[in-house]
Amino acid sequence: MELSNMTNLREIFSAGGPVLILLILLSIYSLSVIFERWVKFRRSIGISRKLIAYCRHPLRSYNFPKVEDACRKDITHDTPASNLILRLLQEKTRSKAEQKEIAASVIDWEVTRLQSRLTVLGTLGSITPFIGLFGTVIGVMHAFKDLASSSAAAAGASVVAAGIAEALINTAAGLFVAIPAVIAYNYFLSKTNYFAKELENIADEIIFNQVQE
Repeated sequence: MELSNMTNLREIFSAGGPVLILLILLSIYSLSVIFERWVKFRRSIGISRKLIAYCRHPLRSYNFPKVEDACRKDITHDTPASNLILRLLQEKTRSKAEQKEIAASVIDWEVTRLQSRLTVLGTLGSITPFIGLFGTVIGVMHAFKDLASSSAAAAGASVVAAGIAEALINTAAGLFVAIPAVIAYNYFLSKTNYFAKELENIADEIIFNQVQE
């Protein structure tokens, strides 16, 4: 990195003040949550979809031992689909109404697990613009304070430059944190809602196509 770039970064941090440091820390935390949820979703939903596709034929031919073996493999263990399918197979002697209640409970729990940290992203997307606005207000206050000082009264617009820079940097930083958090929150939320429908479909197939013992 060139020396001029390093100097510019130092100037940005210096102009942003403590609010900018807070927003940078929140941005790092937000990105870590987004990455963790992305890895979790890719494994849980991706493997669940493959398991559902694999199990459809043996389920229709009532080959339940083959389905159970597939659900208990290391790669599929404790995924939403495996937990749902195994639970329904364990409860297959119950009435269809009871099985539907069990399926709804399992699906609700699995979706809750997937959405466990989405509230963090939603909260960051909501509050970080206000934190940036708080830094903006502080910057404007500094600008007017400098402008009102008697020693700087004749210096012109350059007096308020530092305060305005602080205000604009914090505004931009607040939006920089909020926008990815909101996008990720809506993406993950829509993905879990769609996946819940897929789980409901395979649950209905198991409940209404199996032979009652």
